[in-house]
Amino acid sequence: MIRILLGREGRVWREALASVLASSDGLEVVAELAHTDEVPVVAARERPDAVVLDHALPGSLTVPDLCEKLGVAAPRSVVLVLLDRRGGALSTALARLAPRVGVLTTDATPWQLVDSVRQLIRGEPVLDAKVAVAALTARHNPLTDREREVLRLAADGAPAKEIAAQLYLSAGTVRNYLSRVIAKTGARTRIEAIRIAQGSGWI
Repeated sequence: MIRILLGREGRVWREALASVLASSDGLEVVAELAHTDEVPVVAARERPDAVVLDHALPGSLTVPDLCEKLGVAAPRSVVLVLLDRRGGALSTALARLAPRVGVLTTDATPWQLVDSVRQLIRGEPVLDAKVAVAALTARHNPLTDREREVLRLAADGAPAKEIAAQLYLSAGTVRNYLSRVIAKTGARTRIEAIRIAQGSGWI
């Protein structure tokens, strides 16, 4: 039996993904988590065979940092990150952790998801072709992981206070991040910064 720890944003999406995994032969979901900060602690306790993570999982840890921490908290666990196909810079950072860490797009089919988990367990690398192309074609990303995370939430329409609550930051800190993003992208407004970052494959 392959024991899986699942980290996914949004209760409905998390429960749906857990159902897909649990309905497959030989797979068992041992924990469902909503924040990156919870993952290392629960992984150290449960010692899952695989950890499936949403790249947009909120918390103080970025996904690449979390993958590094899991190498210590649960060294025998493989990690499958579900990533938006535009996340070129993020997929490049994660690709360095292969074959222990695999990357799959968020629009993958249930069959692809389950098969990718099994591939990682067998020690085979998993890097979705769409994500790989995004990583290769993305321009140099001047944004930090946290700046990308804040901007990604802003792109979804979340105001500063909501972003702050999701990432456990103050609203002032979020506004500072957004100001730095505007400066780094050469934009005049937050909307323009989002458009530039999306067009460049930075978020």
